[in-house]
Amino acid sequence: MLTSKQRAQLRGLANTIQPIVHIGKGGIGDALIKQVDDALEARELIKLTVLENANMTAREVADEIAVKVKADVVQVIGWKFILYRESKEHKEIKLVK
Repeated sequence: MLTSKQRAQLRGLANTIQPIVHIGKGGIGDALIKQVDDALEARELIKLTVLENANMTAREVADEIAVKVKADVVQVIGWKFILYRESKEHKEIKLVK
């Protein structure tokens, strides 16, 4: 579970990154979960976009994916959201206490 200070730190880091995963009408399938899982392992912090043709809100998608990949939802704004999960091997982000 992230503290408010850690969320603020991660939001700041996410300002400069571009969305790397786009969720559309295909929804949340196994291939998408694998893509998100691999991206989190490699980068720890990722930004995702929910396309307008998806039949879920960004909050619903963020919560569902976060549970499936055991990540934290850092922030949801409009159609974009940010996920964080500490990497097992590529620990680059040092969270504040």
